[in-house]
Amino acid sequence: MQTLNRIADLREALRQPRRDGKRIALVPTMGNLHRGHLELVREARRHADIVVATIFVNPLQFGANEDLDSYPRTLADDQAGLEAEGCDFLFAPSEAEMYPNGRENQTIVEVPGLSDMHCGATRPGHFRGVTTVVSKLFGIVQPDCAFFGTKDYQQLLVIRRMVADLCLPIAIHGVAIVRDEHGLALSSRNGYLTPEELAVAPTLSRVLRDTAAAIEAGETDYDRLAEDAQQQLEAAGFRRDFVRILRRSNLEPATGQDRELVILSAGYLGAARLIDNIEVNR
Repeated sequence: MQTLNRIADLREALRQPRRDGKRIALVPTMGNLHRGHLELVREARRHADIVVATIFVNPLQFGANEDLDSYPRTLADDQAGLEAEGCDFLFAPSEAEMYPNGRENQTIVEVPGLSDMHCGATRPGHFRGVTTVVSKLFGIVQPDCAFFGTKDYQQLLVIRRMVADLCLPIAIHGVAIVRDEHGLALSSRNGYLTPEELAVAPTLSRVLRDTAAAIEAGETDYDRLAEDAQQQLEAAGFRRDFVRILRRSNLEPATGQDRELVILSAGYLGAARLIDNIEVNR
């Protein structure tokens, strides 16, 4: 695997494979890789000849009081993990390489509406930062396909909307959540949890499964189900953010007529904000 830090060098490295008609896949990450990230690389390998992973802790998607400075950077371990999975190229640029005119003067790409609800309401500007950096990476790599985890369900829909609206010829693949043996969705921020909090954290996925089972059994009072789920999480030690039962296609509130649903959740446990979701077919 080749690690490259400059846009020009990555473009040059991809020039010949592209001329040879090789299919190129992109796996964007912020590093501190876990099994969920590596599953993205495996899935990319199944769909493409060349796999490009990126590691960039993107400052535009962090709020003023969030964990940009403390976000874990583990480049050497990440390189070893990517190489073991057969990744071809790792692009690990500096902030100056990605934003040469500074954060304040960077052209912004934004998906209105969908970016402002749920996690976007809790973290104003977050998805604007995501779509800006992902659009830049799409322009740099020019992949045929790109891979994102479904744990960040709203992010996946935002990126799909951006690609559709901008007519980008890139297939966006969502890869299923990877969980630990207790059901906790893997996340780089799980490292913020104490041992005691780690024992509590799987409550989030359990409550979502129980709520999904109630819907599948015929319950349609979604406001009550969501509030019951929220109260169970608070009783376990979570601080409230949200639990919502939504229409899967656009993340609007679900009605009794909807058949394809997703339960989105986010909550605070200690120093970590944890997110999870489960899809439900009625």
